[in-house]
Amino acid sequence: MDREEFVERTERIPVQFPPQHQPFHPGLEYLMEPRPVSETPYDRPSGKLEGKVAIISGGDSGIGRATAYAFAKEGASIVIVYLNEHVDAQETKERVEQIGKPCLAIAGDLGEEGTSVSVVNQTIDLFGKVDIIVNNCAESYPKERITEITAEQLQRVFRSNVYSYFYLTKAALPYLQSGSSIINTTSGVAYDGQRGNLDYSTTKGANATFTRSLALDLVDEGIRVNGVAPGPIWTPIIPSSFPREQMMTFGYGTPMKRAGQPYELAPAYVYLASDDSTYVTGQMIHVNGGAIMGS
Repeated sequence: MDREEFVERTERIPVQFPPQHQPFHPGLEYLMEPRPVSETPYDRPSGKLEGKVAIISGGDSGIGRATAYAFAKEGASIVIVYLNEHVDAQETKERVEQIGKPCLAIAGDLGEEGTSVSVVNQTIDLFGKVDIIVNNCAESYPKERITEITAEQLQRVFRSNVYSYFYLTKAALPYLQSGSSIINTTSGVAYDGQRGNLDYSTTKGANATFTRSLALDLVDEGIRVNGVAPGPIWTPIIPSSFPREQMMTFGYGTPMKRAGQPYELAPAYVYLASDDSTYVTGQMIHVNGGAIMGS
């Protein structure tokens, strides 16, 4: 890529967003303005995931959608799991199929263990195997003080953000083989914390520790476990979690002075899912706009 092409590419990335808020959870990508950028015409796939089958939680939108597109372009068949965002999920499914790969879209609450068992069973019934697990779904309900976080909210956030990772991994493990990959989405807030979002930040720390501990448990089986720690990324969880005026400065706190777009994370997931990372386990890739965080 020459400098002119690079400048043209980066100038297309939004650096400011209009005020907006979605008064429901989870957020819906098709209502966002501008829409997140899930793929780029500059992709140069090379078949790194040819013949693989990937299950992606939260695959209907945001980082999950971008990962589904990138995996499909690299040759993988896709299963996306989502809560109830049917419009977003259908759009993702149709695009994966346009790319030329099959896509199974399953609605369900992964905070319930039975959902993960059903998802894996449906995947095996359709594709006969599973090679890649991407644990990515999450919810966030910011509160200024710990005293505002109810027991019900705490349980809901942990079910979505932590229990789902356990349940989906546990259900898939009997079918994973040496060379399989588990990729967990955590967050930069796992390392820096986040004021006013205590329960969410705590779950992201749990995701990071889950990744490192599970990697030790599975290394002798040849199954790699790694994670991606995004900084501020323009996804539906943002307008559904924070006040409308806060969107105008979202991402400005990074050295790059902007939020990231989902497509900018997808290559990290491709790397961790492919044989390019056969000597990598228990590690975290930070995609955060230059923020200095822990490793």
